[in-house]
Amino acid sequence: RRTGYFYLAKGTSVVADTTDSLIGQVVDYFARHVQQATGIPLHILEEPPNGEQKVILFKKTTDETLGEEGYRLTVRSTQILLKANRPAGLFYGVQTLFQLLPSEIFAINDPQNGSWRVPCVTILDKPRYPWRGLMLDVSRHFFPKEFVKKQIDYLAMHKMNRLHLHLTDDQGWRIEIKKYPKLTQISSWRREADGRITGGYYTQDDIRELVAYAQSRFVTIVPEIEMPGHCQAALAAYPQLSCTGGPFHVATEWGVHKDVYCAGNDSTFAFLENVLSEVIRLFPSPYIHVGGDEVPKDRWKACSKCQARIQAEGLKDEAELQSYFIRRIEKFLNAHGKRLIGWDEILEGGLAPNAIVMSWRGIQGGIAAAKQQHDVVMTPTSSCYFDYYQGDPKTEPLAIGGNLPIEKVYQFDPTPKALSPEEAAHILGGQANLWTEYIATPEHAEYMTYPRLAAMAEVLWSPKEKRNWRDFFGRLLTQFKRYDVLGIHYARSLFAVNVKSELEVSQKQWRVTLKPHLSEMEVRYTLDGSEPTGHSNVYKKPLVLNCTATLKVKTFVNGQAVGSTVQRTFYRHKALGQQVSVAFPYGPRYTAGGDFALTDGLLGTRYFRDGRWQGYDGVDFVGTIDLGKPVSVHKISVRFLQNISSWIFLPTSVAFSVSENGQQFEPIATLKNWVSPRVNDVVVKPFTCNCSGKPVRWVRVEAKNRGVCPPWHPGAGGKAWIFLDEIRVD
Repeated sequence: RRTGYFYLAKGTSVVADTTDSLIGQVVDYFARHVQQATGIPLHILEEPPNGEQKVILFKKTTDETLGEEGYRLTVRSTQILLKANRPAGLFYGVQTLFQLLPSEIFAINDPQNGSWRVPCVTILDKPRYPWRGLMLDVSRHFFPKEFVKKQIDYLAMHKMNRLHLHLTDDQGWRIEIKKYPKLTQISSWRREADGRITGGYYTQDDIRELVAYAQSRFVTIVPEIEMPGHCQAALAAYPQLSCTGGPFHVATEWGVHKDVYCAGNDSTFAFLENVLSEVIRLFPSPYIHVGGDEVPKDRWKACSKCQARIQAEGLKDEAELQSYFIRRIEKFLNAHGKRLIGWDEILEGGLAPNAIVMSWRGIQGGIAAAKQQHDVVMTPTSSCYFDYYQGDPKTEPLAIGGNLPIEKVYQFDPTPKALSPEEAAHILGGQANLWTEYIATPEHAEYMTYPRLAAMAEVLWSPKEKRNWRDFFGRLLTQFKRYDVLGIHYARSLFAVNVKSELEVSQKQWRVTLKPHLSEMEVRYTLDGSEPTGHSNVYKKPLVLNCTATLKVKTFVNGQAVGSTVQRTFYRHKALGQQVSVAFPYGPRYTAGGDFALTDGLLGTRYFRDGRWQGYDGVDFVGTIDLGKPVSVHKISVRFLQNISSWIFLPTSVAFSVSENGQQFEPIATLKNWVSPRVNDVVVKPFTCNCSGKPVRWVRVEAKNRGVCPPWHPGAGGKAWIFLDEIRVD
């Protein structure tokens, strides 16, 4: 940092050798962006102007220390000098210039008045890794072309350079293939359980437009065509490519499906090579991703063609048949000048000669591949899966599960310590993955991606020894201002408060502790359901609650609200703190709420691992509560959860009964479930019955489990779960 500022004003010139088309592209991008945000036109010149005029110089250099994407930026009061070996380096220098300017520089559709000053600095900057990526799953839910363009802009803003598009899966095919029109007529659409038709696809013209847009921002789009599994959408259109011949439908259930491409059928490879030929022509990317993950072998084991292939090729088993499949596709891609990438399952049965491995099931697959001298992109679930929750599930939008707060993303290191320097050279970088089973809208997708992508960007760009969480947190507050200007629907989970409560059974009261992410944040709260403000109570010590209350909590920094509101309702009812006697024990994996989870006055979220739900595996729920003495009962209610991708179904019926002596129970009501078991979304359904109000001492709830997963389910024949969170007696 130096003293003084460069002031961007009318009359400022940009000097560059625009005979180099890519440099001209960067200069035009910069000048257009500045004018759209500030209203200031920049004069683009080939030579520096005479006199004292302020100037921004773009220069190509030959500096080995900068590599392909590095740059040097020197800002003085009268001149900005940006130097790089390649246009990509100039482009990333421009992104830094934007970061040095006020946040309003990102308001490109709403020119702002103000002081457009850049602090005088000298910067040497280059990335740690060449692969800095984001995977967007457009198969489970389709996202429009304009949304993808916005994400390309945001990737460039974060100095990321790879957009991996997951274009095909069991639930949808999203790219037009001229030779196979049924892929867009049939495979791109699915009928949901409620009868809605959802889907969509990108035409080849759409793809060309996206590719060109990405290239102008130095982002490479890497297409993924899944094989040999995750292909039910394609099989719905061309069932002859399967082992069984179908029929198939475009899948509406998440999870792993048994049907795969038939590896013993030569027409399968003809189909895939024809598809890939069109994909190759559309994407200049040197990489083509073929998936290769989660391939069930059941169909291959029962298929005479596949078994004949194993014999003819001298393969040991179905794992080697998968390797044969991938190697055959890789040979085709290599012949067309492309490199194959696959998820780490492509290691099974032997790795294809030139393949790149994306290691997602931890880092061990990446370590194994690097030791075999294969290039690797690290993307383990523990650090890189942005479909995981990033805060308390009680306050976050629905996610697939897991927990990945931004600070854990920031701790990620793509290069394992187990590798030698020579082996570590094969780590190309890392990638965040946004799978979209539970993400149906652009707003939700952005919420899950930002600001975690800022942490991932710094992990992949900055030297490991330069990273500092406290420093990053401070800069993130400025980044939020830019997000606000851009209209990004980002998460504020970092500012949320962890609400921890303990039911003190004997006193029938809760002790509640509030803890912010960072100690610098002030916590304010209300207990009447109103929104916390700068005048609300400041949290100083644990709260004691002994009546029904709605707690709302928010964080403040320097008197300003920074976090989203965290809300928790505590219900005091007649069964509060009474133990439930159950006919069958709850599943040992779901014990966080303990024996009082069903009577602690707290409700669960849509996330079944939040500690509030009790799960029962393959058995009915039969629970009896002794209220301790006869009390007047007017209503009994209980909530159940359905999440079919986790084998959790609503009960087929729920029966309520009461007793005065604990021996003879009087039936009150039996309620049938009318919600379809095929609903792909998570469902939380209450079952409620009204009572006469007469005094009773015992209350019983019986919920019928469907027993096993239905034939259409990926876990067909396996035990079904039922989950419930609270039995309220009023």
